[in-house]
Amino acid sequence: MAREVTQEAFAAAWADGAFVVDVREADEYAAGHMPGARLMALRTVPARCGELPTDRPVFVICASGNRSRTAADWMNSRGIDAYSVAGGTFAWARAGRPVTAGSHEHAA
Repeated sequence: MAREVTQEAFAAAWADGAFVVDVREADEYAAGHMPGARLMALRTVPARCGELPTDRPVFVICASGNRSRTAADWMNSRGIDAYSVAGGTFAWARAGRPVTAGSHEHAA
């Protein structure tokens, strides 16, 4: 079972430079994502897990928290310290936190 982090705890981690992976599809990411999030669509996570850091937490976000739980479960089973962001990008934006659009930013 994936570990979840609250929006408030995640916002504090993000402000401190957290490593964030957005597991939505490219079109969803381009429509609006949190600044600094790296795009890694859920279907690509198994093949791209080697790109993730093993020396610090990885915060996984999607639209609402469903796909991020799946991805965080998979990452944790591979030794990555991953946390699913409860409420996802929708809750992040609803709280008035920054969102940026475009597909160019940090596509990892």
